[in-house]
Amino acid sequence: MTEDTGIDVLVIGLGPAGASAARAAAAAGLRVVAVDRKSEPGHPVQCAEFVPALINAGDAAQSARIQPIAEMHTFVEAGSAEVTPEFPGIMIDRRSFDTHLVEEARKAGADIRMDSAVRDVSPDGTVHLFSGEVLGAPVLIGADGPHSRVGKAAGLENKEIIASRQVSVALLKPHNATDIFLSERLPGGYGWLFPKGDVANIGLGVSQEYKDRLKPELDRLHARLVEEGRVGSDILGHTGGPIPAGGMIEPAARLGETLVLLAGDAAGLTNPVTGAGISAAVVSGTMAGEAAAEWLAGNTGAPDDYAEDLEDHFGASLSRALKRRTTALAAHAAGTASPDALRGGWIAYPQYWTNDDIREDTHDLLEA
Repeated sequence: MTEDTGIDVLVIGLGPAGASAARAAAAAGLRVVAVDRKSEPGHPVQCAEFVPALINAGDAAQSARIQPIAEMHTFVEAGSAEVTPEFPGIMIDRRSFDTHLVEEARKAGADIRMDSAVRDVSPDGTVHLFSGEVLGAPVLIGADGPHSRVGKAAGLENKEIIASRQVSVALLKPHNATDIFLSERLPGGYGWLFPKGDVANIGLGVSQEYKDRLKPELDRLHARLVEEGRVGSDILGHTGGPIPAGGMIEPAARLGETLVLLAGDAAGLTNPVTGAGISAAVVSGTMAGEAAAEWLAGNTGAPDDYAEDLEDHFGASLSRALKRRTTALAAHAAGTASPDALRGGWIAYPQYWTNDDIREDTHDLLEA
């Protein structure tokens, strides 16, 4: 067993949050090691790969661009498309997107270590890898997803989870809209078709307790789209995974003398209604890397500042989405998830944005 303690910042996870944190901390002149269990950044893909134009995901999104999106089509139960015009964005290739961010971190000076899975995190913040290596640093940044090992060690866990399942199929007709499918059969979630050139991502999410519905409901949606002549019947690929849906959790803590900062999905920054997470991951990861640098430079208030900055940036949108999701789940439980109730819980409709005092915030936009 070897131990590496000559590190200022240790980042766990190299998705958009972790790569952004590693880049920001390394750019500040810190000694950064960042590890990820995957062999390649962004592979396998666990994302629907849409980014709205109003959300700035930086050069990485443009470099990974597949096609433009012009509008949103929402289908309530078996109804026809209800169009939300002027909902522009781009479909990206997440593998390319993540690779770009990781390479930016490497260029900034971070020591990038792929294929390095974490076995456990000790009460003092020391990280043990399955390889036998032991890593320690004054700052530990957890960017390791909804079931973060770092967050769990610090007692900071996402309690509400959406289960998701997605397939890739041939897209038979060119399409420039994101298609959303709302149904009383999908409690706490929705279905989607997102076009990527000549391929489409078809998927759905539901509250964890209804995960047994994923396969039959996805098969139903796929069959519907095949019957409509929109997509091919052959499955080109499968993916899926957990999505945090309980709102932001406390993003800063201590494990012994180690400062712990959480970012992205690990901090619960994914939108509870839409599953939006890419922009929040990049922004919060950058903030976490900067906060680490400030704390190591002697600013003892940096962790609190980080938490406040996250609240200022994401609090309003997460609060609204959590309210809408809670109301929608109650309607499902009561058997009153009518089409109007479904519309009230989705961002395309005015009902979503009215009847409370939460300010408007563009981070409510769909980006998943």
